[in-house]
Amino acid sequence: MSRDDTSPADTGAVRENLTRDEARQRAARVRDVRTVVHLDLTTGSESFAATSRLSFRTTEDGGTFVDCTATTVHRVELDGEVLPHEVVEATRIRLPGLHAGEHELTVVATMAYRHEGKGLHRFVDPSDDRVYLHSQFEPFDAHLVYACFDQPDLKTTFALTVDAPEEWVVVSNGRAIERPTEGAAGRWVFEPTPRISTYITAVVAGSYARFADEHHGRELGLYVRRSLADHLDTPEIFEVTKQGLDYFEDVFATPYPFGKYDQLFVPEFSAGAMENPGAITFSEVYVFRSKVTDANRERRAETILHEMAHMWFGDLVTMRWWDDLWLNESFATFMSVLAQADATRWRNAWVTFLDAEKAWAKMQDQLPSTHPVADEMPDVESVHQNFDGITYAKGASVLRQLVAWVGQDEFLAGVRNYFDRHAWGNTDLGDFLGALEDASGRDLAAWRDEWLLTTGVNTLTPEVRLADDGTYAEVTLVQTAPAPTWAGLPGVPAREPVLRRHRVAVGVYRRTEAGLVRDQRVELDVEGERTPVPELVGIPAGEVVLVNDDDLTYAKVELDAASTDVLTRELHALVEPLPRALVWSSTWDMVRDGRLPARSYVDLVVSNVASETEVGVLQRLLLRAVGAAERYADPGMRVELLRRLTLHARAWLADLAPGSDHQLAVVRHWAATARSDADQLTAVQQLLDDELTVEGLELDTDLRWLLVTALARAGVVDEERIAAELARDDTDLGRRQAATARAIRPDADAKEHAWQQLLEDSSLSHTVSRQIWGGFSQLDQGDVLASFVSRYFDALGPVWRERSLDWALEFSEGMFPQWAASPDLVDQVDATLADDDLPRPLRRVLLEQRDTLVRTLDARACDAAVG
Repeated sequence: MSRDDTSPADTGAVRENLTRDEARQRAARVRDVRTVVHLDLTTGSESFAATSRLSFRTTEDGGTFVDCTATTVHRVELDGEVLPHEVVEATRIRLPGLHAGEHELTVVATMAYRHEGKGLHRFVDPSDDRVYLHSQFEPFDAHLVYACFDQPDLKTTFALTVDAPEEWVVVSNGRAIERPTEGAAGRWVFEPTPRISTYITAVVAGSYARFADEHHGRELGLYVRRSLADHLDTPEIFEVTKQGLDYFEDVFATPYPFGKYDQLFVPEFSAGAMENPGAITFSEVYVFRSKVTDANRERRAETILHEMAHMWFGDLVTMRWWDDLWLNESFATFMSVLAQADATRWRNAWVTFLDAEKAWAKMQDQLPSTHPVADEMPDVESVHQNFDGITYAKGASVLRQLVAWVGQDEFLAGVRNYFDRHAWGNTDLGDFLGALEDASGRDLAAWRDEWLLTTGVNTLTPEVRLADDGTYAEVTLVQTAPAPTWAGLPGVPAREPVLRRHRVAVGVYRRTEAGLVRDQRVELDVEGERTPVPELVGIPAGEVVLVNDDDLTYAKVELDAASTDVLTRELHALVEPLPRALVWSSTWDMVRDGRLPARSYVDLVVSNVASETEVGVLQRLLLRAVGAAERYADPGMRVELLRRLTLHARAWLADLAPGSDHQLAVVRHWAATARSDADQLTAVQQLLDDELTVEGLELDTDLRWLLVTALARAGVVDEERIAAELARDDTDLGRRQAATARAIRPDADAKEHAWQQLLEDSSLSHTVSRQIWGGFSQLDQGDVLASFVSRYFDALGPVWRERSLDWALEFSEGMFPQWAASPDLVDQVDATLADDDLPRPLRRVLLEQRDTLVRTLDARACDAAVG
């Protein structure tokens, strides 16, 4: 999966959970599962009928259970005998007194449609009233649709039939071998799958439009709702799909295991995408109804390849339990970037990986909630919070370092061994490392202990001493593991800092007519506190020494004094995008650590960003500059810094190629920062009203909404203007944008309305909820939001009692009052954390938000000190 009711689970009356011990006990007892499911989707808008037939074998006498959360269970029949209703519990059906041997179970139930992006999610398109369904089962939600053994190591064949209304199409993991006449109501029958885990079984149904292609005789399909069909970029998506299939089949030396390859873009998807074999589901964020920069297309390609890598790593060979979720997701992330760089037009994909994924990893790894990459998952509830920057980005960064240690050819040979040994089975970390050790000849036990079982990010700094003749007399790499800011916080496990072994490159950059260019590279192993680099001794000194050149390891990187002096003045002179991204990453780390004043970072961006060639890096630099001004600068400087960014962007527009990605990115940045300058706000409004033109800029739907939302944030447009814009785009996507624009207004009534929507309307979809709290919480609206600080803490109890786990998690994070950052707020968080009965997931959210608060206050103090 890549990085939205009335049923019991959605009202908070029932918590869905399965412990690792329960799963182990059941897996030891149950074998040879075969699942046949029939769904009747013609029974109405609230629920559907599900009949599940499970065949399985037990290895010993004794009871077990199947997972099933139903509106009503009508009949449970085991080995021809109808069981009493007492065996039915809220989320399980008990199967007592089983003898060792073969069994047949039938469960007939009515199941509820969901609106929070799990189970079988139902959506009605307001554009044409057509209905769209999609399943989302990871990590533990297949039993919201059919009775099953819902754990990854009880793999099953899955045979599905579906009764569907007229005009609908139905898609599942296997090919449809029977279907009604096109457009007619009737039954869809799908071929049984090979043995797969329940969390990757899938059903998607509704009035989807289909686009077909083929590759080497394999059927390829793309699906999207009809109102967005004209916006689906089918040529590029098919191209990336074909490039990925060819690449992975080659490097894995294993054919794609699942026959047809359908990709479905589904409404209100709760994640980025999901690797259901043969029926991969994607968020509609990857359907571009307006112009986007190439960074969005690059991200879509990475997501396509991420899910494709899962077809082998995750679907063909599957983790035994969620302890190894990291390996599933980290491998897919690493391989998707490798495939992009090697097989697609995005040859600089590793630059994006450094600038986006590693930044996410470092941020997560410095929170009090950080955890080892290979983490313990005692139950499914724990899994929900570990779809995070450690599991995806740090894990992938660690795999990149592992490749540097063992060699890429040896790594891929080990992966091929792994697939050969464990196809269609379940494994753990030891199986994977064993295959790599056999291929590389290296003992990886120490590497595992250093990188996978510890937390925290190291810092690498060069110590450079010059000789009198201008050569390097000494270059030493110094490794540190600073104690975290939250060390000693009550309730947070103590984590000892650890120094790791790193395979790194050191680059020496010299000034040329083209700019700063690397002309010396040394690759070596770093171990312990100090590692000399003898290869550079006696070499004429360059202008810049860059540690972790080529970004081989996972670490923070600092510059020596001479390199800092050069790059402060001419960071833009670095010719290649990867070293530029490394330096930008280092400076952002310094801002977040309270070691570089936020205003200095804004100066650095304004002085150097115009030369940035990579539009994705450019966009993130502009976002970080805004973040520096809004969050990390002395609040008294916020207006001035934002105004500087606004004026710089407006002036820069004149130099940008008409219609270019850079132009679009800078226009968005200009509008987003124009908060208080009356002239600039007037210009933004003129652009929206077609009274100001920018050559080559298309004022399309998404850009119009961005301008409306920016003006709403500044208090310039009112409800009437938002309603008028919605009338131009009266779609569900437009309604979501309008929800953000309404909630973002610095108006007490607007904030109160948003608050009441979230707290009182439990039918609100997860996707719309995200839009509302995305608008509600603004760092520069502290005055109008002041009354909501105490109301936030008062709301946590009801939210965690009455709402689903995922919604409660995101509400607690998205609505946290960061706008009121102060020592008093830290004290209020600490008082809440002192409650021993606080739900464990909520405790983690509050610890993370507390860390952000402390960092914010420290960074503001750093910035104020230079005032």
